[in-house]
Formats: sequence, C-alpha cells, structure tokens
Amino acid sequence: MDTGLLIGLLVYVGLTLAVGVYAGARIKESSDFLVAGRRLGLILSTGTLAATWFGGGIVIGASSEAYKSGFLGVIADPFGAALCLIVAGLFYVRTMRRMGLTTIASFFGIRFGPHARLVAALCTIPTYIGWVASLMVAFGRVVQVVAGVDPDLGIWIGAAIVLFYTTAGGMWAVTLTDFIQVSVLVVGLVFLAPTIVADAGGWSQIRSQVPDSAFYLYPREGGVAAWFGYFRDWLVIGLGNLAGQDLIQRSLSSRNEQIAQNSAYLSALLYLTVGLIPVFLGIAGRVVLPDLSDPDLVMMTLGTTYLPPVALAIFMGALISALLSSADSALLAPASVIGWDVLKWLKPDVDERTVLRVSRIAVPILGLFALYLAFAANTIYSLMVDSWSILLATLFVPLTAGIWWPRANTPGCLAGMGTGL
Repeated sequence: MDTGLLIGLLVYVGLTLAVGVYAGARIKESSDFLVAGRRLGLILSTGTLAATWFGGGIVIGASSEAYKSGFLGVIADPFGAALCLIVAGLFYVRTMRRMGLTTIASFFGIRFGPHARLVAALCTIPTYIGWVASLMVAFGRVVQVVAGVDPDLGIWIGAAIVLFYTTAGGMWAVTLTDFIQVSVLVVGLVFLAPTIVADAGGWSQIRSQVPDSAFYLYPREGGVAAWFGYFRDWLVIGLGNLAGQDLIQRSLSSRNEQIAQNSAYLSALLYLTVGLIPVFLGIAGRVVLPDLSDPDLVMMTLGTTYLPPVALAIFMGALISALLSSADSALLAPASVIGWDVLKWLKPDVDERTVLRVSRIAVPILGLFALYLAFAANTIYSLMVDSWSILLATLFVPLTAGIWWPRANTPGCLAGMGTGL
C-alpha cells in the first residue's frame, strides 16, 4: 500500500481524535455528554443522524450483500433504514423531543413506571454491543486493505480510536466528528463512484452482464419462507430502530421538535440517494470482480483497482468515516442508558457528576464486550441486522402503544417486552 495514502489516513484519524479532545472541553454536565446540551441546529442534527446510519452496514456490509444477492440482500439496509427515518419524522420524534427526554428508556419510565424503564434499558444495551461489533469487523477489513495488516489488528485499532474520542467528548464529540465524517463520505461516494463505473466500462456495459434477478425488490421464488424473511428484513430496521437510542438521542439533541422532524426527513433523502451508491457498486463488482473470495472486501478492492492514489485516499477516508461515525454513536447509546436509566433506577437521587462519570466509564466497558463479539462472530451485515431484531421484538410495540394508545398500561408493556425478548 502507498505510504502517502497511509500517512494521509493517519492524519485524518488524528484530526478526528483532536476534535474529540476539543469537544471534551465543552462537557460541563451530563446533558452535554448525553444530548449535546439540546443545542443542535438543522445542519448538525441532520449531519449526525445521517452519519450514524451511513456506517459499515451500508458502505461495506450492504455492498457485500449486493455483490452476493442484489437488491434482495439489502432490503433491511438501506431500504428499511430509509423507511425508519421517514416514519420517525412523521410519527415519533416530535413527541419525544417535546417530552424533553434524555433516553428512549426514560420514555418508558414516564409512561409505564420505573420497572418498565429498567427492562427497556436492559433490552437496549445488547443491541448496540452487536452493532459496534459489526463496525469493528468492518474497520478490520478496511485496515487490512489499506495497511496490509491482519484484520484482527485492525479491529483493535478501530476500537481504540472510537473509544478514545467517544469517552472524551460524548455527544458533542460524536456530533462534530459525525459532521466531518458524513461530509467526507458523501463527497467520496458521489464523486468517486462514477470514476469506478466509467473505468469499468460504464453502467450500460455492467448492466448487460448482471441478471435481472439482482434488481428484484421482492422474492420471485422460495415460497412462504422467502416472504417471511423478506418482511423481516423490512421490519427489523424499518420499525425496530424507531425505538433505537441512537436515533432518538439525535432527535433529543436538536434545538426544537421542528428541527428533530426535518432532520429525519433530510437524512432519509440522503439515505435513498447517496446510500444506494454502495449497493450499485456492489452489484457492479459482480461483473468487474467476479472471482472475489471475500465479498466484504468488494468496496476496498474496487477502490484499489480503479482509482488513482489521490482519489483512493479520499475513497478510503470515506470508508473510515462511515465506520467511525456509526461506531461512536453505537457506543454512546448504551452508555447513556446505563448512566441515565440503570443508575437512576438503582439510586434515584444520584447527582449529575456521578451520572456523567458512570456514562463515561461505561463506554470502554461496552467496547470490550463488543470486541469479544467481533472476534467471536467476525461478520458484518448479519451482526447488524440480528442486533436490531432485539429492538423490533421488545420495544417497538410498547413504544408505539405508549405514544398513540391511551389505554396502554404497565402490565401490557412489561408483558410485551418480556414476550418479545
């Protein structure tokens, strides 16, 4: 790998860490760490929400699944994820922001009582550990291509970077780094994808060699089992992540409920445009890289094969941006739940400094659990989708009923969460 490329990426990562340290200096109380003091305007709110979802799941995981299965392999992400953002903007985020919540679990505490709050918190935590694990695996794949090192070492490197600046700066660090990262990612994909396609002979040349089945949006064979899997893919993120702490945390960080709603719509628009680029590149990879042994490497292999050094540096920076912007959010979400909900259930009169300290301590502890899962499972897309299944099964129905059905009660909420789990 070109030494200049490696140095450029190291400088980029160093800038990310510096932003985290700068953000850490602005943390004065727990609300700064957990919801950025509720001061985010439309640009920063949209940037951090879009960056959260433009992660390894879409850029690396979805391109890999598109390489193998076409559109039907990526129904959950990006199609289901875009659906989630639209539905959230229509029916959820205004209400949540108006209530002045700090976490998704705190909604259950207000609506259904302290026991429901604790159960909701405990259901949230494993979801994000699994998601962080998938992002760590993806980071290992990128470092394997960029630096030629063992992907396991890449997982350790990615974990160390994200743990450092998330622990230091909390939501302020996540917001500022997300804005930088999503900007790099959008620029990288929008300007570099046409270069790759043109060098591969143009889209018409690629399309003529791809079977129509790669573009099917619903199953044409496989019977009932295929349809069950198809609807599961739509629902697992499309509805399940409506109860996601990462999505709600960004809405709660917005300056007002109108910004929270509009940022969800704008993020959905980005996801249905820029987010489809990795999918089409994955399908193109079936033609230009027909014998790829590891489909998880399709995006990186396309970059190293078809891009000149400067363009490749931007492209790899975009990939790393996607991973870091999601991993920081995925770590902060369960740490917030532990510091704000679990701790307050154990000690209702806990002071602000203790909440902040426990939330910070929870970040590296959760990171270690995610590291273990990353090495144990060592997959990307399946880790992500399976993790979101937890929220769909446990929190989506009680959350929706709690907002829109006046007769929803505590026994019903606990029964729904317990049965789903």
